[in-house]
Amino acid sequence: MDLHPNLTPVAELVGTWRGPGRGEYPTIEPFEYTEELTFTNVGKPFLVYLQRTWSPAGAPMHMESGFLRVPSPDVVEFTIAQPTGQSELAEGRITGSGADFTLNLRSQILNSGTAKHVEETERNYRRSGDTITVDFSMAAVGEPMTHHLSSTLRRT
Repeated sequence: MDLHPNLTPVAELVGTWRGPGRGEYPTIEPFEYTEELTFTNVGKPFLVYLQRTWSPAGAPMHMESGFLRVPSPDVVEFTIAQPTGQSELAEGRITGSGADFTLNLRSQILNSGTAKHVEETERNYRRSGDTITVDFSMAAVGEPMTHHLSSTLRRT
């Protein structure tokens, strides 16, 4: 299936990526995990996104799904739904090209009535050669914007 031309700047994301990660936040103990990201081409002007994480013992942890759009060559939009009661609309910029680029996004959050309150998030995805590095920060539960997660993933 041909990749929609709008997705050319992020074409190198298509596939499944997996690797180790580490989390921290002022309200929790630091932890480690394995992360897997899948970006799927469906022939439309967006990629389908699925993220899953597991504990070191293999127990499921977090997952989220959504869509990645590139409405213009340097603009990226990410809509993400989480089972914890948040929906994110992340918007930002693409810098670089080919196999070496960065997505820098800042999100508006919609929280369900029973979810822990998340005010805002920042997501950074760096694609360099055969690696994607993910950094995630959030302002949540009364804490200011603070680093929360980082992982280094390789194509599977």
